[in-house]
Amino acid sequence: MAIKAVIFDMDGVLFDTEIFYFERRKKFLSQLGINIEHLAPKDFIGGNVKQSWQLVLGDDYDNWDIPKLEEAYRQKKEEQPAPYPELIMPGAKTVIHGLRAEGYRLVLASSSAIVDIERALKGSDLYDAFEIILSGEDFPESKPHPAIYQEAIAQLGVEKNQALVIEDSQKGIAAGKGAGLRVVALKDDRFGIDQSRADAFINDLEQLLDFLK
Repeated sequence: MAIKAVIFDMDGVLFDTEIFYFERRKKFLSQLGINIEHLAPKDFIGGNVKQSWQLVLGDDYDNWDIPKLEEAYRQKKEEQPAPYPELIMPGAKTVIHGLRAEGYRLVLASSSAIVDIERALKGSDLYDAFEIILSGEDFPESKPHPAIYQEAIAQLGVEKNQALVIEDSQKGIAAGKGAGLRVVALKDDRFGIDQSRADAFINDLEQLLDFLK
């Protein structure tokens, strides 16, 4: 059955943000006396806020006021927002606008906060291309739980075999597969991400246009 809808993850797929996020987080945490030198960017890729704090704090998690910590980090993010237009993936604009022009229905399903999603898409002239925008903060369980992709399909009202998920992270791929969807991974050659569950791979976003043909 022909593909009618394409569901995109954001970070690592449309925007090359992972190093920026990691360095910003590391600097913030170092000011609190928390060292994450033992962690790598891939440890955070695809996760949500709660997963990140559990990873960072480990056995100390229950000794911290997590809402207060998260609010402080939110303020840090406002002071040092990601320069999304500079971090957009090569070919992202061409592919997104090209797919929209060809009649594909587009969805953005990201674990990121809605404020970051809107900042990224609006700042890069991509916001209006997406029919549906979903943020992980609106779901009790984030990726690898399939809820965000299940909701995407429910809102689209299409059959599962009429939609394609574009992901990069292990958690994101697992979420797409858990929702019963076909997942194409943007191939990782930097972080050592386990993408083995993906159904297919593309080396760059522009290959997606050929893939859909």
